[in-house]
Order: sequence, then structure tokens, then C-alpha cells
Amino acid sequence: MTTTSSSDANSIQAKSTALKSLLQEQGVKYALSSYVDLHGMCKAKMVPISHLEQMLQGSELFTGAALDGVPQSVHDEEVAAHPDLESMIILPWNREVAWFASDLHLKGQPFEACSRNILKRVLTQAEALGYTFNLGIETEFFILRDTKDGKFATVSERDNLAKAAYDVPTLLDNYQVIDELVSAMNALGWDVYSFDHEDAQGQFEIDFNYCDALSMSDRFTFFRLMAKEIARRHGYFASFMPKLSSNTTGSGAHYNMSLADKVTGKNLFVDLDDPRGCKLSKLGYQFIAGVLRHAPAICAVTCPTVNSYKRLVRQGAMSGSTWAPVYICYGNNNRTNMLRIPLAGGRVECRAADISTNLYLGAAMILAAGLEGVREGLDPGEPHTENMYEYTLDALKALGIETLPRTLGEAITAFATDPLSQSVMGAEMYQSYINYKEREWEEYHTHVSDWEIQRYLKFF
Repeated sequence: MTTTSSSDANSIQAKSTALKSLLQEQGVKYALSSYVDLHGMCKAKMVPISHLEQMLQGSELFTGAALDGVPQSVHDEEVAAHPDLESMIILPWNREVAWFASDLHLKGQPFEACSRNILKRVLTQAEALGYTFNLGIETEFFILRDTKDGKFATVSERDNLAKAAYDVPTLLDNYQVIDELVSAMNALGWDVYSFDHEDAQGQFEIDFNYCDALSMSDRFTFFRLMAKEIARRHGYFASFMPKLSSNTTGSGAHYNMSLADKVTGKNLFVDLDDPRGCKLSKLGYQFIAGVLRHAPAICAVTCPTVNSYKRLVRQGAMSGSTWAPVYICYGNNNRTNMLRIPLAGGRVECRAADISTNLYLGAAMILAAGLEGVREGLDPGEPHTENMYEYTLDALKALGIETLPRTLGEAITAFATDPLSQSVMGAEMYQSYINYKEREWEEYHTHVSDWEIQRYLKFF
């Protein structure tokens, strides 16, 4: 059992009492003890603020078997949500409710299969080496409206350009939703520094400041909830589906990563004298090498849906390419590599990840792989500065460059056979993830689609 000293208990109680008073003064009536399922979707119980102290001590219990991917049976003891006080957010669209990211516990111990606990375990490994893992996420998503025929359309009637990237009129047509969302993010201290209309019609990207990986995972989880709720207030809906159609650009969630000194906060990926010209340190290259080694298994978590792999293709978007990587390689400020070192250097961008990712799990996998590269002193070779889309498969084979998984089925096979997966996830979540995703792939694989009906019904 986890033990807590009397002084620690008194400190927690004092903080709980002070927080309760503060929230009551601000008109908060309820609190959410929130955690995520396998998909990274928020789950919670809502507790009256008068019971906040009990909630913060883990009073709220949940039946894991009722959730996707939580490895519990109906007869197992319930898991308890233990909120993180530092994560508290008052809902910008409903200030009577406060949200807390929470860790799940079982029988007084951290629940091994909790997504947040999985990330925290790998972060502890980084800390033991003297590192803080910093992470920034580029959030791409769609704002859409339902139509009377049961389909969907963009908000703007002017959103009909073949190349819609950076279009100002359509951005302004969505101004009310985007402005409310960006204003809320800035009020939370997230420091939005840019947003735009992306390549596909109705697609947007909001970029905000990086932070430590645990806080970013909490923010990303809350962002998806907040975007959906704010869009709904305006009569629309926000979609985080990776690929809406075969001829439009998909929605990524590029991971921008660096390791910092845990004492000084200094970015350890910076080297302005880098002989390879990317302004990246030896440590950064070692990190890259570890990620490339385990890229197929990582892909199963950063690109977790059947639909994800319709984004990871060379061509198909209105602008002539999908802007998504296909090959397991890295390069400088070159968007055709899986891993890109942006022009300013000092960080590594993973372009394979998409917006449906459970960031706790994705960040855990990619950090663990990067740390392996650091421990073993791996080197990724020279960076690719050329357009990787222009290579033939034979040429890539000669270079020793492999492709990312083409389907969820391939990705799950890679995940299942890579020892890194179980070491990160723990035995129960490892198997639960495989079981769930194999079922998802099988259901899709056996589904008869409209495409098949149109092509074959009267063909033979």
C-alpha cells in the first residue's frame, strides 16, 4: 500500500481546503475527476464542490470493464481517480465546473494500465538520466456543420478553393469559433502564437507554446474536449478524424520534442556548431536514432485508427501531396521525412502522429524509444535534405530506408513484436491495446464498403 506521512496528509488537506474556498469564491459548483480511456477521451464523475476534499483523496471509483481498453473484468475492484491539483482548469465555456486530470489507482497503488501513469513512468526514466522531456503539439482539426441530408459540410460557403491553405476569407468566416477557442487557450496561459486555415477545406491549425510532456498531454486532452464544446455552442462540430476524404489533407498532431536539463531547464538538443548543419546536438541525434529504430511500433500508438493510415500516403491531397511522411528517415527542415529538424534547430518534430492520438501513450512510446537511443549512443546517419517522395522503392531499399506501416494491421503487428511496447505499457495494457486494435482492424477488414458495392455489384 502507498503510505502518506501525517505532515504530507496535513499539507494535502490544507491545499484541498484552500482550493475549495477559492473555487467557491469563483462560483464553481462541481468538479470533474477526469482521466482517459484507451482513445485518450475524457471520462469522469462530477462531484459537488462541497465534496472536493474527498474527491482529491480518491473517493471516485470507476468500473474499468465499462471502458474501452481498460484491462479489467466485471469482478475486479474498481479503480480510483486521484486528481492532480496542478492540472485544475475551470471550464471556459461553463465556469461552474472545474476539470482535474487524474491518475488511476488500484488497491492503493498507481494502476499500471492508466495512460497517465504510463507516461509518468517513462518520464521518471528521463529524470533519472537528468532530463525533462519538453513537448509541443501542432493541433490540426476540422470545424464542420451537419447538413439536412445527414452528411456534413464546411461552415463557410466560400470554402471551395482547390488549395485552401492560409486562406483569409474562410478563416474570417470561422472567426467566432476560432476566436473563442484561442481566447480560452490564452486565458489558460497556453500562449497561442499562431493559427490559420490549413490545406483542406474547413481545416485549421492552432499552435501554442510547448511545456513539459505531462502538462502538454493534459492540455491536449482538454483541448479536444474544449474545441468540441465550443464548436457545439455555435451550432457546429469539431472533428479530430485523421482523414476526412481521399483527396484532402489529413489532420496531424506533430510532436515537437526536446530534452532539457532537469535542474537548469537548458535545452540539450541545441548545438549551433552542429557539423551536420541542423543545429542539433549529439544527444538529439541519439534520440532520433532510437525513435527511428522503433518507428513501426510507435506508429501503432501515434496513428491509432484504421483511418490514420489513409493519411500516411504519398499523394492524394488537393495540393498534390498529403504532407504526411511515408518513410522511416529523418532530415533537416524537410517535410518529407518522418522526423524533421526545423530550421531553428534545437528540437525534433515527428510528423507521423495524427490528431486522434492518445498523447499520454504516444509520448510515452516515443520518449522511451528516444531514451534508448541516448543510452546506447545510437547514430541515425546523415540527414536527408532531398524530397523523399521522389525516390523509387528500389532506390529506398538500396538506401536501407523502410516504410511506415501501411495499415493499422501492420502497425499492430509491429507493436506486438517490439519488446519496447510491453516495457512501456506494462503487460496488461500491452495486451489490451493489441486485443482492441486487432478487433478494430478485423471489423474494418470484413466490412463491406460503399466503394465495393459501387465497383462490384453489377461488374461481374
